[in-house]
Amino acid sequence: MKKPPVRNRAKAPPKNAPKKIQKVPVAILISGRGSNMRALIEACARLDYPAEIVLVLSNRPDAPGLQVAENAGLKTLVIDHKPFGTDREAHEREVDAALQASGAMLVVLAGYMRVLTPWLVKAWEDRMLNIHPSLLPAFPGLHTHEAALKAGAKEHGCTVHLVTSGVDEGPILGQASVPVLETDTPETLAARVLEQEHLLYPDVLEMICDVFAK
Repeated sequence: MKKPPVRNRAKAPPKNAPKKIQKVPVAILISGRGSNMRALIEACARLDYPAEIVLVLSNRPDAPGLQVAENAGLKTLVIDHKPFGTDREAHEREVDAALQASGAMLVVLAGYMRVLTPWLVKAWEDRMLNIHPSLLPAFPGLHTHEAALKAGAKEHGCTVHLVTSGVDEGPILGQASVPVLETDTPETLAARVLEQEHLLYPDVLEMICDVFAK
């Protein structure tokens, strides 16, 4: 009597193993070292994190964050703004074409040092996120840590918000705060806020992607 063929049975994953889920395609825009991008790369590497980085785009060819992204195996692209002169919309149309071609559903600004035109903001309305180093609506714009110290703020922090045509005026999606110490300088305060940025941005992106995936 012939024995039945032996079939290899697939091993069941450990009970506590994270489940692989459908991920929302995300593009990241940077202009510099991309420290917040690093935090997002680490988060997206998790099987149970609902976002996948499909493109890292910079307006500066010398942005150190490009090498970081390439080392992580991510697709990178440079669309230098300088050849476009003062025609911001023409530059943004090239950026938008690259974003569309990547298949991104969300765009995340991570130190992208360009003031966006209403055209690009409208093209990605409710699908573009930014992180700002203050507890908005307090201290919009630049030099937020100096402004917080000068104003005698007792609390400072960071905000993730949707991008609108008004600078740092979009709907707030999440915030994290730190106490302002009497011994703080702009540099020490910035360092503590940056730690919170690296925690907050992945958390908010996860929340938004969970909504998109439904």
